[in-house]
Amino acid sequence: MKSTKEKIACLTSYDGSFAKIQDETGVDVLLVGDSLGMVLHGDETTLNVTMSNMIYHTRLVTNNCHRALVISDMPYKSYTSPAQALENARRLAHESNTDMVKMEGGKEISEAVASITQDGIPVCGHLGLMPQSIHKLGGYRVQAKTEAEANKLKEDAILLQVSGADCLVLECVPAKVAADISSLLDIPVIGIGAGVGCDGQVLVVYDILGLSEQKFKFSKNFLSGRDSISDAIKAYVAAVKNNSFPRLSHSYE
Repeated sequence: MKSTKEKIACLTSYDGSFAKIQDETGVDVLLVGDSLGMVLHGDETTLNVTMSNMIYHTRLVTNNCHRALVISDMPYKSYTSPAQALENARRLAHESNTDMVKMEGGKEISEAVASITQDGIPVCGHLGLMPQSIHKLGGYRVQAKTEAEANKLKEDAILLQVSGADCLVLECVPAKVAADISSLLDIPVIGIGAGVGCDGQVLVVYDILGLSEQKFKFSKNFLSGRDSISDAIKAYVAAVKNNSFPRLSHSYE
């Protein structure tokens, strides 16, 4: 899809009912995110999500998904060393039947990424705002705003690709930085709050349906003015595909 410049439409998914609708309405990638800790459990962060949580919810999704690619998050503290990362990635892949696992970080996880991909398990990287590092980052805020930070982000993105990552999520970074990284990499870059220049977009499904209490600059309620969840998801997919979402108003400079 990247090579043909077709935008990749991705949404989070946490259960069988939503997965079935999303799969049937044309979503390309379903991300079983550890964001479930916030949107399903009601926690303030993703840090309490366990491997058992991820396996359970991913299995619900994969059981009801027959077309879309499924990516599942490796939860907090499940990949602190290459050996632990490989063990947990094998468990997540085997017990949940996910197509790909996702990990947050750059240089510090590059050895773990290499270990997992060499074992035959595809990996999606995650840079920019990394929810599992929220205390270190000092809150939910835009990343890579300085030239030095942007250069570090690019270096980490290249290193993840070299280590074997098959795609990358960029969260809450300036649109130009994200577009530069998307052009720099051979692997697809999926943005959230990272501008229209990425190869695809991902949002939390609850956000596009207006179910979240907190409203984010980078999101949009696609259910507003529509009669069904299916129509809302179809509208989201279409907007990503035709580059009408995200707009400048959903992006950061």
